[in-house]
Amino acid sequence: MISKADLPYRNSEITRKGGIHLNHTKKLELAAVASIPIIMTLANSMLIPLLPIMEKKLGISSVQSSLIITVYAAIAIICIPIAGYLSDRFGRKKIIIPSLILAAIGGGISGSGAWLMDGMAAYWVILAGRFVQGIGAAGAFPIVIPLVGDMFQSEEEVTSGLGIVETSNTFGKVLSPILGSALALLVWFLPFLIIPFFCLISILAVAFLIKVPGNKQGEKVTLKAFITSIKQILQQKGRWLYAIFGIGGIGMYILFGFLFYLSTILEEQYHIEGIRKGLLLAIPLTAVCLFSYVTGKLVGENKQRMKWFTFTGLVIVTAAMLVCGWVPTKALLLLLSLLFAAGLGIGAALPCLDALITEGIDKKQRGTITSLYSSMRFIGVAAGPPVTSLLLGKEPLLFYTFAAIAGVGGLCALLAIKPKSSSTG
Repeated sequence: MISKADLPYRNSEITRKGGIHLNHTKKLELAAVASIPIIMTLANSMLIPLLPIMEKKLGISSVQSSLIITVYAAIAIICIPIAGYLSDRFGRKKIIIPSLILAAIGGGISGSGAWLMDGMAAYWVILAGRFVQGIGAAGAFPIVIPLVGDMFQSEEEVTSGLGIVETSNTFGKVLSPILGSALALLVWFLPFLIIPFFCLISILAVAFLIKVPGNKQGEKVTLKAFITSIKQILQQKGRWLYAIFGIGGIGMYILFGFLFYLSTILEEQYHIEGIRKGLLLAIPLTAVCLFSYVTGKLVGENKQRMKWFTFTGLVIVTAAMLVCGWVPTKALLLLLSLLFAAGLGIGAALPCLDALITEGIDKKQRGTITSLYSSMRFIGVAAGPPVTSLLLGKEPLLFYTFAAIAGVGGLCALLAIKPKSSSTG
């Protein structure tokens, strides 16, 4: 029997042509959900074009500036599984809203430190704010994936919804370098101070537009029983789950690694700054955004197609990174074209990974399992900039490393993801 609380989640239909039609309420809810990855992406990626400016303003090294990205991701890695468990037990909204508030507070701390202090004192306060912001991020975007799984009934609806979420995530990445560069032209630390305002928009959208499905969340389970069930899931489905965890981390590592590289060389080698720099950084991110949306529409509920889109995407990334290792650093147009191709490959993989992991796990454990996946993605985010900073000036080694890691991810997709097996539902 369907309760009244569940009715809004039944008011969508799949057309004869395979398209999905959502009613007005469902569209508003999906828009509210999609605001979360946009805001959280802006809170992080908007700072990438700011890093070389901060090095000059605060007198810090490229490794120190990369830690402003890394500390945010590192604390999120630790907190994401906790947030996932809490969302399974107490409900998604009850975790998302306080987390967005924490992210807003962290942005305010970083912005105030940059505004009121100088040198290393400002740097340490910025890092403290990013630490707080990372805790907030742990309970925001990672919870979106299981929330979409709760909102929809059919696998095709879930896949399409996750494609929109990944598109909004990558759209935030496209917008980030442009907006970050534009704000920094006004006041260099303004990107920090704008984050609380963005968070407020998402808080209001989640609070007033998203209705939690009836009796789908908040079921009380003891921690011991819950951990036991997670262990059983990993024992039964570990082969393909670990592959998806690893591929998600690889994608984010390569993406944030080459973005950090591109941001650095645009200023140091080409002397391109401001909005022009932001527009160039947006080129590979546009590819990720575009193909995340297209992939979400194309794969539907076909798990075999998800596997091959993921594998093909990683092959494209591997090939693009190999060629980047041969490209002279002065060939900017060719380099941007290759990074655009790599972005297409990453965009092809991400929605498929989201859908496979969401549809393959029972709702009761979905928050925690998807949070483990999100932790791996954040490990990639955390590792990309500092590792890249250590390899600046050694471009062939940098890009061959990217290619080798992407190749490993492709093998994992080919050999470990087997949609016909019972493990993938």
